Amino acid sequence: MRLLNKVSLITGGSSGIGRETALRFAQEGARVVVVDVNDAAGQETVSLVQQAGGEAVYFHADVSKPADCEKMIAFAESTYGQLNILFNNAGIMHGDDDDAIATTEEVWDLTMAINVKGVFFGCKYGIPALRRAGGGSIINTASFVALLGAATPQLAYTASKGAVLAMTRELAVIHARENIRVNALCPGPLRTELLMKFLNTEAKKQRRLVHVPMGRFGEAREMADAALYLASDESSFVTGTEFMVDGGITAAYVTPE
Repeated sequence: MRLLNKVSLITGGSSGIGRETALRFAQEGARVVVVDVNDAAGQETVSLVQQAGGEAVYFHADVSKPADCEKMIAFAESTYGQLNILFNNAGIMHGDDDDAIATTEEVWDLTMAINVKGVFFGCKYGIPALRRAGGGSIINTASFVALLGAATPQLAYTASKGAVLAMTRELAVIHARENIRVNALCPGPLRTELLMKFLNTEAKKQRRLVHVPMGRFGEAREMADAALYLASDESSFVTGTEFMVDGGITAAYVTPE
């Protein structure tokens, strides 16, 4: 088991990447703290983990609120005695996110509060816990749009994921000598509820898919497998990376300098 005796905390654990990662981490021996604002779906994730023979608990937290993030970390330590893996995965892709002209300040601020502040607060309170555990792994969910412009305008989301990527790099450098690794998981377009709600017409879906060399959307379980690698000791010399799991989209459209 690749995460035996490890304690992990996963934000946005009620669905999509978060749920699949909770199941995958537990399968590999981790004890999992599932964090979300959707209590019913979060508890369902915990039930699925337990039904599969794993160990998990649920905690309600809004990652845009510093007090909630401080409490979720304290809960993980008080429940399981330590924290080894922090997966800052919670995020939103607002249906009214568009270009600079059409996107409202409210949509911009909400996206930044969850997608950027949520990662910042997770690290702010999570890093001291990882120090107490002797080190660990932080995984921040960014996106391929942190490197490419999105074909369907989503300016606030794209900007927020660029911020996550930049924050990840700096934190990796700052904490590298403390046995704390910080990496950004950068998914390509996925068949998740989050993206399918945004790409709500077949034309929008095809406009995105035409750019993916593999010709299909990725699956949340494939991101969970990538997160498992970053969480495990197999990635012990990996920090500060933009870990692309994108079906080849950035290879096709990013030209090396």
